Amino acid sequence: MDLIIRHGNVVTPDGVTPTDIAVADGKIAAVGAVREAGRQEVNARGLHVFPGGIDAHVHFNEPGRAEWEGFETGSRALAAGGGTVYFDMPLNAHPPTIDGDAFTHKFVAARARSVVDFALWGGIVPGNLDELESLSERGAIGFKAFLCDSGIEDFPCVDHRHLREAMKRLAPLGEIVAVHAEWPDKLHPPALGRMSARDYLDSRPVEAEQEAIRIATELAGETGCALHIVHVSAGSSVELVSRARQQGVNVTCETCPHYLFLTERDLEKLGAVAKCAPPLRSAEEQELLWARVRDGSILFIASDHSPSPWAMKQNTDFFKVWGGISSCQHAWPLLLSKLEPAALAKLTAANVADRFGLAPHKGRIAVGADADLTLVHLDTETVVKAEDLLYRHKHTPYLGRKIRGHVLRTIVRGRTVYLGGKIVSPPIGHLVKATRKRS
Repeated sequence: MDLIIRHGNVVTPDGVTPTDIAVADGKIAAVGAVREAGRQEVNARGLHVFPGGIDAHVHFNEPGRAEWEGFETGSRALAAGGGTVYFDMPLNAHPPTIDGDAFTHKFVAARARSVVDFALWGGIVPGNLDELESLSERGAIGFKAFLCDSGIEDFPCVDHRHLREAMKRLAPLGEIVAVHAEWPDKLHPPALGRMSARDYLDSRPVEAEQEAIRIATELAGETGCALHIVHVSAGSSVELVSRARQQGVNVTCETCPHYLFLTERDLEKLGAVAKCAPPLRSAEEQELLWARVRDGSILFIASDHSPSPWAMKQNTDFFKVWGGISSCQHAWPLLLSKLEPAALAKLTAANVADRFGLAPHKGRIAVGADADLTLVHLDTETVVKAEDLLYRHKHTPYLGRKIRGHVLRTIVRGRTVYLGGKIVSPPIGHLVKATRKRS
């Protein structure tokens, strides 16, 4: 055996079991009492051993805008937070991942710089319908569309007709379409002189999210395409997803830590560092969102890490401030304070792998799976500090927040990449692809 982790509290979606894990050739070879010796052994007594986190929604912005983050700093931050796989969105890279050449360009950059494994989203924009099959063949994990202005000129939104046609083409391929769910007709442009954070909140009401979900689920039902609603911001919106699923639509949704831990009052207090779209919601919507997490209506939690240089956060007109929250390093640890270990393993690993066709190789601690593991000391408390952030730009709305637990070691396919507060591995990231259809 190459590695044996002994006496850890091993976490699966079914519970926690004190036992050993043996690793050979990057795979989990045994889960249970291991009598033989390993080339390397780790004493995990008192620690919890989780399946490595799979963050299905990040913007590392490379190639083209690596000065916003990049695969090197982004993947390092993810590893420090217990992540072993991320799915990079097709924007805000330049060019965006909307054709085969752009996919290859991004793949080369990620393979050269990422310390953890990765998957790449393809994009749906006006004019690229004939590129969708090529992106699928190259291994796109899914296809992202905006139903409103994305804020990036080279990634325009699609209308009702274009989304339907894309779904018709992708359904036979077993692909998933993900949508940013805000319907433009329900968004309110700012009135003259209205530039505050409160004005921004009022301009993007929850009704815009709900209308977009209604339209997208109708189209998914009509075309038979698998649908995923990204970053749902309100508990009442999740109910629309659940209703569509009960009617036979193949639809799931995710939410993000910022919707679970921050509210609209935090946006007004913290300002630009907490701006996102859809925006933060009321405490009442947040409470309902937590209820939907706990009853299984929300399939998984993703960070939607969307960084930028601090200069882009500086403007007296809040509508012109770049919207995006830096969070992939603490998305997973934040959840430890609210969720039991088994639930966390489902919401950050197993459910993601199942939905996107990565199981049985990713997402669980089981014989034959990749040895993607995170060792955590749960009985400690840490404070988020700027000097500990591995992002290119050291800002996040969670600065100063106390969080439960401490990630001690992150292992990717049997190789330790993060240990004791430091990255200890060169780039080893592999492109992961679905091993079966997602529909």
